[in-house]
Amino acid sequence: MAAEPVVLFDNGHHKCLMFDSLVVGEGVQSNQFLLIDGKEEALIDPGGDLTYVPLTLAASRYMQVGGMKYIFASHQDPDIIGSIDRWIMHTKAQVVTSRLWSRFLPHLASDYSTRMGGSVYDRIVPIDDRGANVPLGSSYIQCLPAHFMHSVGNLQFFDPVSKILFSGDLGASMGDHNDHGPVQNFDQHKLDMIGFHRRYIASRKVCQLWANMVRAMDVEMIVPQHGKRFEGKAMVSRFLDWVETVDCGIDLLSQEDFRAPRVTF
Repeated sequence: MAAEPVVLFDNGHHKCLMFDSLVVGEGVQSNQFLLIDGKEEALIDPGGDLTYVPLTLAASRYMQVGGMKYIFASHQDPDIIGSIDRWIMHTKAQVVTSRLWSRFLPHLASDYSTRMGGSVYDRIVPIDDRGANVPLGSSYIQCLPAHFMHSVGNLQFFDPVSKILFSGDLGASMGDHNDHGPVQNFDQHKLDMIGFHRRYIASRKVCQLWANMVRAMDVEMIVPQHGKRFEGKAMVSRFLDWVETVDCGIDLLSQEDFRAPRVTF
């Protein structure tokens, strides 16, 4: 039986659905998102081979998968876009991603030109570093700069209708993935985020720049690719206040991290 999505927003014309339990086996659990505005649909960060079949089955209950307009990819990791070859083979969707990573996507879809007689580049919408607005139905999706969070060419996606910011790996947590609700106790939730952010986010500077950008926007929900979401302006504000103060990535490095190894395997 196809997984039931979490309905993040639905006003009858515009819908945001989250699939959060599709990974079976050894892979890291992740969230995938379906956006529908009128008769146009898009997926955000659809994942790799572990999610392709279950996501196709689950999403097909709400859309005509083959006629999907866009796939939005925040960065190049396998759990973001590893199944891109199958999506471009079996749908009409264009892939919206950073211009920096667009040149590498053909490596993930080597059979496309041979089997379909076209160029992978014809299916890619490359987004410049400062972002862009991409039309969807009667609205649009904002592609926001989120570079070095954690990818060097990272994007996040903001839906101005639902006021949801899909934040990729920023805000990710490694806690109980059987709990599909929003964050309730932020102080407790920090313990599930801190290790991930220290390792995967480049520096506190980028977090501060990002937080300044988001504070100027009308964001009511932040939904990361892994773990729980932040619902309501108060909880969004708690997350912004926290993430801009976290020492992470290069902030934590010293000469001790750059020495020739002494261990032999």
